[in-house]
Amino acid sequence: MIHNLARGVQAFTSNAFLVTGETTALVDAGANFDVVARIEERLAASEATVSDDGDATGGLDRVYLTHTHPDHVENLPAIREAFDVETWGYDADSEYVDNAVADGETVRIGGDDYEALHTPGHKPDHLCFFARSTGVCFAGDLVFANGAFGRTDLPGGDRARLVESIEYLRDAVDDDLTALHVGHGPNVTERPDDDLETAARAARMG
Repeated sequence: MIHNLARGVQAFTSNAFLVTGETTALVDAGANFDVVARIEERLAASEATVSDDGDATGGLDRVYLTHTHPDHVENLPAIREAFDVETWGYDADSEYVDNAVADGETVRIGGDDYEALHTPGHKPDHLCFFARSTGVCFAGDLVFANGAFGRTDLPGGDRARLVESIEYLRDAVDDDLTALHVGHGPNVTERPDDDLETAARAARMG
């Protein structure tokens, strides 16, 4: 199950997706709200995993970062303190990244394998995560609903690289895309390939 913990938050934050399952993971930490309380509430509502010896196990196993802009990572100190959890992201030199994820590497999120796709342009360390088995993609700030795309006027932004990254994502997902979980705004669960194509076209024109 995928839950956007930032839903309804009025402060400036990215979306923060808790994915429960074999490897319970958070995709982006968000900012400016009590994400720890929301994680604990959601985990308590989920069924406990029972280990072979009969003991209930559970908790937050990993945090994956699409990139390290403040609105995606400012909640990390509280998450690390509460759950003693490590983070995975592209830039191993970042204080927010404990474990580097390379382009094309497979990572476990929930109950599925996701391919990490290095997609710079909005930020040099940007990653998308795509599960071919389900067609689900965590797109960060690369693209958004209705064909919008990530801004490139911040440090490290590059419109030409963003266009290349959108095309890279389109090629990677091919015809298998079923849902885009994006960094801001609503998710796209109906014809997400159309939104991706619109974003590619708009970014090229812009």
